[in-house]
Amino acid sequence: MTTAKDLFIIAMDLKHSVGQGDLSLALAGAELIDLIGAGVVTVDGDRIVPGGQPTLDDRFMGEAAAGLTRQAPYERIEDWMWRRGRDLSAAYQAAMEENDELKPQLSGRLPFGSQRMELVDTPARRRAADRWKEKEPVLASLASAVGIDDEPSDGEPGLEDEAVTTVLAAVHDAVMELEAVRQRRTIENAAFANLWRGP
Repeated sequence: MTTAKDLFIIAMDLKHSVGQGDLSLALAGAELIDLIGAGVVTVDGDRIVPGGQPTLDDRFMGEAAAGLTRQAPYERIEDWMWRRGRDLSAAYQAAMEENDELKPQLSGRLPFGSQRMELVDTPARRRAADRWKEKEPVLASLASAVGIDDEPSDGEPGLEDEAVTTVLAAVHDAVMELEAVRQRRTIENAAFANLWRGP
């Protein structure tokens, strides 16, 4: 089990409306935090410095480790998150469907054939729920970045690892940047529509 999978489960379980892009960025950040924890990478300033290559028994963690830039000056955390995070949320969903951890909801079929998905009761789901109930600081901070946790936090309690704190700050910054891009696009689209509508 990984922090990223726990985060994905919590996002599905609480049925919050989380943007795929926001969640994908946070999932990439969660993977990076687990790579730090596994000793696969260290953080130097805002750069990801690869270390050893231990065997990782999680497919996504293996892919994340394989995608690291191994030549100096190494990749910036935020650049890596944008690159790694592309469609990551959809990839996690597909993998969980494959493993029968997500199934179509029997009621509530949407028009045009789309189906809502619901989590199956698995040990992974229970473990994620336990971490969430305990307000595990890393998971709570990642969830907060994508707007899942509405409760005000007391300044990220329990985050003593500087590298982890740096990654969490980068996740928050990237999500805010994505929101700014969305808002800019909305304004541009409205201006374009007004232009065609005429005075």
